[in-house]
Amino acid sequence: MLALAAGAIAVLALLLTAAVLYPQLPDTSGLANYQPKQPLRVYTADGVEIGGFGSERRQFVPFDKIPKLMRDSLLAVEDSRFYDHHGIDPIGVARAVVANLTGGRTQGASTITQQVARTFFLTREKTISRKLKEALLSLKIEHELSKDQILTLYMNQIYLGARSYGFAEAAQTYYGKPLSALTPAQCAMLAGLPQNPSYVNPIKNPSRARARQLVALSRMRSEGVLTAEQYEAAKAEKPSTRDPGEAEVHAEYVAEMARAQVYAQYGEQAYTSGMKVVTTLRAAEQQAAWKALRKTLIDRELGLAWRGPEGHEDLERGLADTDPAVSQVLADHNDDEMLQVAVVTQVSPKQVTLVLSGGEVIPVGGKGLRQVQAGLSAKASDKLKLRRGSVVRALQQGSNWVITQWPEAEGALVALDPRDGAVRALVGGFDFQRNQFNHVTQGWRQPGSSYKPFLYAAALENGVMPETLVNDAQLTVGNWSPSNADGQFEGPMPLHTALAKSKNMVSIRLVQLMGPQAARTWTGRYGFDVDKQPDNLTLALGAGSTTPMQLASAYAVIANGGLKVSPVVISQITDGSGKVVFEATPKVLDESDRVIPARNAFLTGTLLNEVTRSGTAAKAQAQLRRPDLYGKTGTTNDVYDAWFAGFQPRRVAVVWLGHDTPRSLGSQASGSSLALPAWIQYMGTALAKEPVVEMPVPEGVVRTESGWRYSEWASGGFIGELGVDDEPIDPSLIPSPPQPGETPSTEDRLKGFLERLFGR
Repeated sequence: MLALAAGAIAVLALLLTAAVLYPQLPDTSGLANYQPKQPLRVYTADGVEIGGFGSERRQFVPFDKIPKLMRDSLLAVEDSRFYDHHGIDPIGVARAVVANLTGGRTQGASTITQQVARTFFLTREKTISRKLKEALLSLKIEHELSKDQILTLYMNQIYLGARSYGFAEAAQTYYGKPLSALTPAQCAMLAGLPQNPSYVNPIKNPSRARARQLVALSRMRSEGVLTAEQYEAAKAEKPSTRDPGEAEVHAEYVAEMARAQVYAQYGEQAYTSGMKVVTTLRAAEQQAAWKALRKTLIDRELGLAWRGPEGHEDLERGLADTDPAVSQVLADHNDDEMLQVAVVTQVSPKQVTLVLSGGEVIPVGGKGLRQVQAGLSAKASDKLKLRRGSVVRALQQGSNWVITQWPEAEGALVALDPRDGAVRALVGGFDFQRNQFNHVTQGWRQPGSSYKPFLYAAALENGVMPETLVNDAQLTVGNWSPSNADGQFEGPMPLHTALAKSKNMVSIRLVQLMGPQAARTWTGRYGFDVDKQPDNLTLALGAGSTTPMQLASAYAVIANGGLKVSPVVISQITDGSGKVVFEATPKVLDESDRVIPARNAFLTGTLLNEVTRSGTAAKAQAQLRRPDLYGKTGTTNDVYDAWFAGFQPRRVAVVWLGHDTPRSLGSQASGSSLALPAWIQYMGTALAKEPVVEMPVPEGVVRTESGWRYSEWASGGFIGELGVDDEPIDPSLIPSPPQPGETPSTEDRLKGFLERLFGR
């Protein structure tokens, strides 16, 4: 009787407590219109994600899009009676209450509905009051929502580790694939995460995750989710998780450009409403550009002197290389896919032993120690010396490893389609984590000789043709005595040869002919900022300023036959519901976009084609084995900047290398040796499936035995010689191109020349 009375009192107390708590329960009506926080995501044009911004990484997936295998796997592990109970498992609740009353460890067995209640509305405090509220909320939720709605809430909201919320995001985070592509073993791994995602994280704690996975698989088998054959196959499947830090396509600078634009317009909402940005990038081209630029900078670094380890960590004596404590000392050092961080454990003159951040032990010897010889000498200074605990960079080359260092130089690569301005690849620097400065759009640098083609194009409109002989001879203007890069002067040579050899003296004479003001005004047609170009003869050497993006846009004008293009990076933005809120309509270029004559672009193209065939960029056609390549190297004074800008009629690409604080890249460096290899490597991918397409021949040009020229000068009459032997130029040899039905007089020709020469 006493027991029955006590039980009755307990039930009454419970009912009274419930009666008091029920009015205090939060409003759950909003669950029916669930709008989860979803990050801003950025994609390439072909659908590859390149960035995500927001505190919670989540992809919302409606119930009918969640694979049955994933749903059944979760229910088998978390709540096998989900579709049979009304939100509360009486046995589980009783066990939890008893555990709290007796001071024991809190028991689990919460239903999925209870977990939804806790996740959306309650804290995780371990009290009877919280547990009662959870039970009451579960009953309320079950009354208001269907089972499928509740399961959808749970599978999209639950935290599963590594900043991932919901099973769709976890599938991408841990396996790099959508839910529909998961194997039974992978479903089991994810189904086992809700209990304690940090403890059984399959990346950080693979052994614990494996043990939990086996438990999940056992439950899936006992609940009939898996057959005996599927169960055995799943147990035998090798784990295949990926590192969340790995990026399929490295486009961090573009992702940041997209984030900044969306945030400027939508504020904090951009990070929570599930907005999506589609860029114009092509995944394969972007990754090729990233690899090409990094390889160029790393290859350069391998040839430089050893500057010493980038840090030092204390390692206990006697600690085995395979001990996890060794690799753990690298936890505070940023790792890199190509330049892996490593700690030195053993040093001898012929071999150095390294341990990578993942615990792999790497012996390095022979050529792998070439760069660090200065650090292995017994007389090495403390700054250079390699010793136990030194932190270095390890580069894998085939089956061998090399010890090297992080590059000090920076670089940029941008590529676009000259037919519409769509940017297909953009790499703003060597490593976004270390340096967020976008050198493609923000880096104003001297273009050097990569600017010369636009001056040659101006000369073509001023009576000079590719066959014109121009004197490559020393010239002194006041106190200025410029020279060629190689210090040699070769005398009179045709204009097309001069550009192929990048002769400075020829460029200067061309600017003399036109006048600096007229010349730089002409280059403004291509999109250059005229105010950033000098108004004196140093204009001929590319002593002004431009960015890689601006230079690429200028070369696009030549590539497409004379039409101005505006670079486009973002093609579409949609909100969380998929509604398009911004769309960049592709620009169909037409004659209204013309900024230079088609024939001028064509003749300039023929000059640039010779550069890639026999000039300073001859490696381009030789290595890519295609004739439809056009471009120009650029190297500034003291090699502060190295450039290559070039195109195929369907792709323009510009590469720049230099230091953020300008200083020499080395006496042996040049645009040809540094920038051109990266351009070739990128173009190899970009043009792999493109047919050979040379520039079309426009009206107004004619081909003679000695080359292309404007048709009105088919029989001669253009400037034949310019500055040869520095003799005064006969005014009759300096014509302006005749207009249709018009023959300019000698007086008019002379007047035009004087205006161009003196800028009047």
